[in-house]
Order: sequence, then structure tokens, then C-alpha cells
Amino acid sequence: MAATYPIALKEWAVTVKALQQGKLILVMRKGGIVEETRDFQLVSPGFYLMPAYEHQKEHLLKEQHQGHIQSTLAQLSEHPDTMRIEAYAEAVEDIEITDQETLNKLLDFHIWTDNFAEERLKWKRTKPLHLLLLRVYELEEAIELPMMPAYTGCKSWVQLEEGFTQLHSAQVPLPEMKQVIPESELQEQIERIKKTILG
Repeated sequence: MAATYPIALKEWAVTVKALQQGKLILVMRKGGIVEETRDFQLVSPGFYLMPAYEHQKEHLLKEQHQGHIQSTLAQLSEHPDTMRIEAYAEAVEDIEITDQETLNKLLDFHIWTDNFAEERLKWKRTKPLHLLLLRVYELEEAIELPMMPAYTGCKSWVQLEEGFTQLHSAQVPLPEMKQVIPESELQEQIERIKKTILG
């Protein structure tokens, strides 16, 4: 996907909320069902975070993180014709995981159950699981875009073509935003994760 327009990474709405609140700094991706390349590729170092409401399951979240999916669905039902974007991220690391042993070491660093993480690794078995360590920003003002068919479905990346002038281009800077986790603390978390899985 050429990044002519601003792009967004689709993630469970409950995951986006955890990233935005500083409770999480990573996502694990293998690519969506309708990916053009059939596997995940990091198409841009920076991207918006688009909440996805399909396939969210309470039982795939650790117990302490359950109970938040309903609130994301309530927000969607209030504004079914609008896509609301509140966060931006930069990929600090893109680490490929190919074995269960390495994945198990990540258990304390994310919000999902063992079963969810294991299924992500097994999906498209010949492809590596991408562990993205993110620097997340909360937008000073949320961006509201009209909902489009292109924003739905099982895909990783979405081009924000409709209303993209509200966002940025080569000539227009990114909107005002604030880094969620202070840089020094973020780097400590990243190093801890890398040391845990890479040694």
C-alpha cells in the first residue's frame, strides 16, 4: 500500500484504548484475512490507530482487562456513521516471532490471554508474527471521519482518503498530540521487553 494518504492501523477498539491509556505499548500482527500481500508489512513508521469493533471477544482478554469492550461498542452505537480517531503511533521496533517459546515470554507485557496470542502465532503458520513496539500519542482533538466501507473488514491498514485534508499531507503537519508515556519510561519498557525475548 502506497502511503499517499495518511494511513491507520486497525486494532481492536479495546486495544487502542489500552494503548492510548499507556497500559500497553505493543501489538502483535500477522495480517488480516483480506491483506493484499497475505502477510503483514509495516508500510509506514508512523500511523493513526483506528479502532476496530469486529471480532472483539471478552474471553480473549486477561481477566483484569475484561469489561471494557461493551463501552467501545456503546460509543460505536452512538455514532454509527462516524469513525473517531484519537491516537497516533510510531513503530519503534518491528520484531519477528516464529516460535511459541518466545511468545510465552511476552505474557506479562500485554492484555490478551495465552490462547489469543497462540492463535495469532499459528494463523498463517509459515509467516512470522510481527511484534510492534509503539510510541503512542493521544491527539489533542479527536478526528471524526465519515464511516466508509473501506474502513470495515479484516485488514491491517486503511487509507484515510475521505476527509484526509483534516489530517496531514506532505505540506500539512500532524495534528497537535501528546506522547502517552514519557520517552525515558518508554525506552525502559522497550528494553525490558527486548531483553526478555531476545536475551
